[in-house]
Amino acid sequence: MDLRRGGGVRILRMSQQPEVTSHPLPMSPASGPVPALGAPSGLGPGPEPVPPSPTHRQVPQRIPRWLERSELFLRVLLRMYIGLAVFVAPWWPMFWDQNPLFVQFPTLAIYAANGAVRGVVSGLGLLNLWIAFRDAIHARDE
Repeated sequence: MDLRRGGGVRILRMSQQPEVTSHPLPMSPASGPVPALGAPSGLGPGPEPVPPSPTHRQVPQRIPRWLERSELFLRVLLRMYIGLAVFVAPWWPMFWDQNPLFVQFPTLAIYAANGAVRGVVSGLGLLNLWIAFRDAIHARDE
């Protein structure tokens, strides 16, 4: 960066070339030369990184127990809510019979008014409730 004074006006000139903050890394450890321990790397003082060896593996971090429990609670709660809504919706006249989608498409309304279709939709709601209860019970056993 160059700061010059010219005629009482400050002119700030910046270099057109970007500053290089680090050198490019090779694609894989085998594709480029490995610098020696005493060679400057441009990354500052400190020990050189050790390439991973087959015996040195990273241990995955464990998810905290409270986070697992809160995720399970929210998942079960959401499944129960959706299951109850889907179970009750076909038998609730305000939602099912007066649905704007069914009003707009009369052919779809004929099929939706069928008891078997209502039963299948309610069965999907019961299935969702069963999955929620099963998740809650199996989580207690673990």
